[in-house]
Amino acid sequence: MRIAIDAMGGDNAPECNVEGALAAAAEWSDLQIVLVGDEARLAPLLKNRPSNVTVRHAGDVIGAEDEPVKAVRRKKDSSMVVAGRMVREGEADAMISSGNTGALMTTGLLVVGRMEGIERPALAPMIPTLDEVGVLALDLGANMDAKPQHLAQYALIGSVYRKKVHGIAKPRVGLLNVGTEPGKGNELTKEAYPLLESLQGIHFVGNVEARDVLTGACDVLVCDGFAGNILLKSLEGTAGAMFSLLKEQFSKSLKTKLGAAILMPELRSLKGKMDYKEHGGAPLLGLSGLVVKGHGSSDGNAVKNAVRQARLALQADLVSSISKEISGK
Repeated sequence: MRIAIDAMGGDNAPECNVEGALAAAAEWSDLQIVLVGDEARLAPLLKNRPSNVTVRHAGDVIGAEDEPVKAVRRKKDSSMVVAGRMVREGEADAMISSGNTGALMTTGLLVVGRMEGIERPALAPMIPTLDEVGVLALDLGANMDAKPQHLAQYALIGSVYRKKVHGIAKPRVGLLNVGTEPGKGNELTKEAYPLLESLQGIHFVGNVEARDVLTGACDVLVCDGFAGNILLKSLEGTAGAMFSLLKEQFSKSLKTKLGAAILMPELRSLKGKMDYKEHGGAPLLGLSGLVVKGHGSSDGNAVKNAVRQARLALQADLVSSISKEISGK
């Protein structure tokens, strides 16, 4: 398996990408990892690199402030576009980038290519749940607007992902809504509900409210990118605020500091369950090749986990499985 990493993408690039690539290469000897980026900046970080880590030079970078479509079309030698081209041309089986989300989506559509039969690829991160199974949510930001048929496709490809990558025999599919009754919601969810209910090949469990997402109400959560991204950012913000409050409370006195010392292992475990770095990244599902989006502030551990996620998807032959499900062949 050959995985291309956009070495220049992300807030902590290129150091985080090199650190994650080296850790992944050391753990999984069946991988060939290609760091795509400025060779002059990467070389000093790779003095003792193993044989299964190589560099593909790319002289340009797409920044966070760049307009996605213009950047992808004009910066053809950028690390992100070069990595996408490697996937399209069969030089890599997958690519990972923690860079500009809009530009990565555009790279997926214009460079890697959309899967036949898919209208809108979706960004599908894992959201941790209390039962530790997690929920795959899509779309969480690739497309701000969606039509009912797009949500139906998200349900299909999300179900395939959970079956193939996570081994769930009959994934429960829920529709994000403001109430559980079938008639609830806006025009999009009202029209999408009967489509999902009649869709062959999925186990639709109805509407799911945002407050029930973390309790494991479903295995696949379907929504448009606007509502989904708000949900994701709200959960991230709430988790961050909660741990800040706990830290403040535990620092108030000697007694609370002693209590914190006793509880520290459990608190670290809890934080790990809610930490995006442990999940690695979100696949862009519906493309003709495997593309994984890492969090913009990913560190080395997050990059390594994104590689783990890509490796599992490749072992499960995810892209081919989704294609067969969509085409009905």
